[in-house]
Amino acid sequence: MNSLLKINNKKSNLDQIDYLRKDFPTINQEINNHPLVYLDSAASSQMPNQVIEEISRYQSQDHANVHRGIHTLSHRATDVYETARQKICEFINAKNTNEIIFTSGTTDSINLVANSFCKPKLDSSKKILISHLEHHSNIVPWQIICEQTGATLIVAPIDNNGQIKTEKLIKMIDSSVVLVAISHVSNALGSVTSLNEIIDAAHSYAVPVLVDGAQAISHLKVDVQALNADFYAFSGHKMLGPTGIGALYGKEHILDKMPPYQGGGDMILEVKFSGTVYNDLPYKFEAGTPNISGAAGLGAAVDYLNHAGMHNIEEHENTLLNKMMRDLQEIDGVKLIGTAEDKVAVQSFTIKDIHSHDIGTILDHQGIAIRTGHHCAMPVMEFFDLPGTARASLSVYNNEEDIGRFTSGLHKVIEIFA
Repeated sequence: MNSLLKINNKKSNLDQIDYLRKDFPTINQEINNHPLVYLDSAASSQMPNQVIEEISRYQSQDHANVHRGIHTLSHRATDVYETARQKICEFINAKNTNEIIFTSGTTDSINLVANSFCKPKLDSSKKILISHLEHHSNIVPWQIICEQTGATLIVAPIDNNGQIKTEKLIKMIDSSVVLVAISHVSNALGSVTSLNEIIDAAHSYAVPVLVDGAQAISHLKVDVQALNADFYAFSGHKMLGPTGIGALYGKEHILDKMPPYQGGGDMILEVKFSGTVYNDLPYKFEAGTPNISGAAGLGAAVDYLNHAGMHNIEEHENTLLNKMMRDLQEIDGVKLIGTAEDKVAVQSFTIKDIHSHDIGTILDHQGIAIRTGHHCAMPVMEFFDLPGTARASLSVYNNEEDIGRFTSGLHKVIEIFA
């Protein structure tokens, strides 16, 4: 029986969530003759059977191109695609589906905003404001358009706990800033940004805000209207969905004024050599044949998260994160990197005199998957004067046994190097 149908029969939120582990086939295997402990969900989360089956169902029964055919399969494919858009709209509480643009993921979404919204407004007198905490995908696009336009990229500092210095960031906002681009949650450290305070301050100068929500979307209940963010970007593969699909939320009145980012396919209504008439929202930004099967999977992932309950997921993951942090602090030689008061699902750490790659390799021999290196956040590593860290990240399918296996594995690492 589908475990989602039985979830409410369990007694506690922790038990409810833990019961869902059976839905994830990838974690129910052995690696190097050990049961897999998957602690790399910040890089890519695993998919439940319900998502895998919906992708397969679409591919085997409904596959066709969308918006273009009068035949039944095209209508079915279009319905799958647009139903997924509606699910995302409701999941993040957008006003309507015109505000939901399908993209290939967070990186694509940020590049869309950089090129379509920001670039036409930039010159040598203008600035883009980001923080020292950002993922490379929320740094490099801004560097590129600043190089192309002569604009300046300014960077707000962080503190030794891995938190953005919110007051200093706010003081950097003025009328010369075209956009504030900020992460909701740090992928390297798990720190949660004080978004409401930053967005309110930016809006007092009529400066719009883009939020990189890749690391928040599957851990926190996101309400874009309550946040009042102008743009919110996220990826399917961070939220139990497939790779190659994601979405950009944008306020309709802003998106409506933006020029197309790419040309061809669904973004047109009429083409003549004398000129082209562009399509309406949201299709104006969806050039070419879209990732329809990816949208089907993402819609199913949204269903799964809704059934599990974002409040239940957050409570479960916070319980595990607190245990993991406590257990790590009890191991001699371990230093936690990123100790923000408000954080979710991620903990980076080092072990004295042991390279992070060695930590990851020895854990993998024990069937434990973590991430090592700079985590696509080199400026964060530079701030802490580290070449990289080991990072354990959690999701809905992890449990206390995973944490126990992980910390036991670290004792083995230390024993080997001792």
